[in-house]
Amino acid sequence: MSQYRTHTCGELRAADAGKTVTLAGWMENVREVGNNFAFVILRDFYGTTQIVVDSAEMMKTVKGINKESTIAVTGAVRLRESPNARLATGEIEIVPEKIEILGRCRYNELPFEINRSREADESARLKYRYLDLRNPAVRNNIILRCNVVAALRRAMMDHGFLEITTPILTASSPEGARDYLVPARKHPGKFYALPQAPQQFKQLLMTSGFDKYFQIAPCFRDEDARGDRSPGEFYQLDMEMAFASQEDVFAVLEDVLPPIFAKYGTYDIASQPPFRRIPYMEAMDRYGSDKPDLRIDLTVTDISAMVQDTGFEPFAGQTVKAVPVSGCTLTRKQIDKLCADVEVQAGRKPYWLRMDEHGALVGGVAKFFAGKEETLKETLGLTPDTLVLISAGKKTEAQKTAGVMLKMAGALVPGHMDEKRYEFCWIVDFPMFEIGEESGELEFCHNPFSMPNGGLEALLAAERGELDPLTIMAYQYDLVCNGVELSSGAVRNHDPDIMVKAFEMVRLGEDDVKAKFPAMYNAFCYGAPPHAGIAPGVDRMVMLLAGESSIREIIPFPMNKNAQDVMMGAPSTVEQKQLDELHIALVGALEE
Repeated sequence: MSQYRTHTCGELRAADAGKTVTLAGWMENVREVGNNFAFVILRDFYGTTQIVVDSAEMMKTVKGINKESTIAVTGAVRLRESPNARLATGEIEIVPEKIEILGRCRYNELPFEINRSREADESARLKYRYLDLRNPAVRNNIILRCNVVAALRRAMMDHGFLEITTPILTASSPEGARDYLVPARKHPGKFYALPQAPQQFKQLLMTSGFDKYFQIAPCFRDEDARGDRSPGEFYQLDMEMAFASQEDVFAVLEDVLPPIFAKYGTYDIASQPPFRRIPYMEAMDRYGSDKPDLRIDLTVTDISAMVQDTGFEPFAGQTVKAVPVSGCTLTRKQIDKLCADVEVQAGRKPYWLRMDEHGALVGGVAKFFAGKEETLKETLGLTPDTLVLISAGKKTEAQKTAGVMLKMAGALVPGHMDEKRYEFCWIVDFPMFEIGEESGELEFCHNPFSMPNGGLEALLAAERGELDPLTIMAYQYDLVCNGVELSSGAVRNHDPDIMVKAFEMVRLGEDDVKAKFPAMYNAFCYGAPPHAGIAPGVDRMVMLLAGESSIREIIPFPMNKNAQDVMMGAPSTVEQKQLDELHIALVGALEE
């Protein structure tokens, strides 16, 4: 019992009939029946309870209260004449003796109907997020997030990991995204940076002698928003293990994640260990993506050699990929719409043909396969009523387009997607280096702190010209679930000699390494253990578990797509006095 209530709005049952109780919550709705009779719905965090007003005095009180005001209701519990089986409290109602206003809603009109807030414009939802969160459907995602984080924390501690917090104010470092900078008042002209990830700190913990570290870590990156990425800040299950290999990391997450996904997810089936391991090159060739959705049974086949003499100009000299989709009864209009959607997402035009019910190749670019029908049928294993989607271009372009075709067709054509499950896989053996699209020179492909397969010997062989550096693989891995990348991880490069040599391959010397990563380089020179880690995104995990398509649905107070908090008015201007204290002058600042 508290000062304001004896029970919650989700607590009372038939056994409580006859009791005098006090409830407190928000007045969700009022339905008047005649002059002196009304049904009031009272809502709190735990549920709703019906209040029955049947006197002129109480009716007068209720009429003076706007919806969404907070009120306390004291009255007798009685059984309903017509129970509502859909409600936990549907067997009872309260006849009020007293109604007290605790917090008056001063507006007659709300920005949106609370229980239908998800149908409202997103800008209104974000501006009035405190109202949006009153919607049980929105609130439940936040409760889910709390439960998942608690379960992750328990599971990691059960595996012997220590939760250690790392600094929020740190030094700027080149980690692939833009930093958020914080001016240092006591050090004019210098800046702290908010950490893009605790990467260096967790590796330093391993060097310090800690064996297993984790934290639910806040990370800050000045990146653009998208469906599965929030601008500004996000959280990850950050972990690192000393004296550990890639398989040790896999074993921990394969034990931790499936039970949590099965318990809290929209679907109750999750991959059991060991998760499937797919080399990066195979994933790109077979699925057209390094984030394959293994719930879809479609695959990509390379038909480049077969189509070079077809006379179809877009195929000439290009990599050509095909995705056969069996059991497809889409109309021509539907196929055209599918291809248009693929082009919008992939940026390249797809092509198509199909095998009709009689076994003939028809439609689209079928005429260019004249004389090659049997070869194509055999290569792709075609059966009647199979749609063949085709991409063409440079290798990476053809792969990407094929991946989009596969994903869209798998979701659209019945029978190709076992949707109601969580299917995990590891993408492994990423290339250590690649040729940069802009520079045209050798660059790190994935993570500069990863251990190259073959160690120092492989790097020296590449330096001597005995080995193509593009063939050097790294002990890097991604965790993917249902086509969503949850995390990247790696066995770390803990040897200063290997680290320096790896950076020399991309035209950076030992002095550059010391300058950019002084603490880590120096720590490794005092004897560092082999270590490995990973950091699955908490936001993305909860998004998958909740069955949401936007990550903003599972964040309590998200920013909009332009990295603005429209509720709090951030980012905002500050007073000149604050700028002077920080030795900052605004040059060419634009007024919004």
